Amino acid sequence: MANVIPTSFKTELLSGTHNFASGGNSFKLALYTDISGLSASTTAFTTTNQVSSSGTNYTSGGNALSSQAVSSDSTTATVDFADLTFSSVTLSAVGAMIYNDTNSDKICVVLDFGGTKSCSNGTFTITFPSTSSSGPGAAGTNSLISISS
Repeated sequence: MANVIPTSFKTELLSGTHNFASGGNSFKLALYTDISGLSASTTAFTTTNQVSSSGTNYTSGGNALSSQAVSSDSTTATVDFADLTFSSVTLSAVGAMIYNDTNSDKICVVLDFGGTKSCSNGTFTITFPSTSSSGPGAAGTNSLISISS
C-alpha cells in the first residue's frame, strides 16, 4: 500500500473544512499496526488496528501535531508540522493517519511507512519532510501535503 489521500479530503479542502494555518484547526497523528483497511473511501479516524503502547507518551487517538504552518511560492502551497516525538515508548507501527481533531476527526492522509517500524522503551520520532525541494520541480514538492499547478 502507498500513502493515501481520502477522496473526501479533496472535497473538504474546497469546502473549507480543514484550516491548516497557524491558529487554525487542531490535527493529530495516530499510529497503526495495519493500514490495509484504510483506503481512499475511509473518511474519519478509527481505533481499529491502532498501536498499543507501553509507556505513557502515546495515547489512544494519537498525539497532537504542533507548529503547523502554510506557505507557498508561485506554483506550490504546502503545509508543514513540527516533527512528532513519542518518548519512553514500546511500540511497532506500519503507518499513521493525520486527521482533523477539530472537525469530526476527518482524515487528511494515511501514511505507509513501507514496513514495520519499532521502538523498545525508547524514542519513536515521526520526521516530516522539508517544505523545500532540493531536486527538480517547485519548492514544496517534498512536503507531506502540497498542491502544485
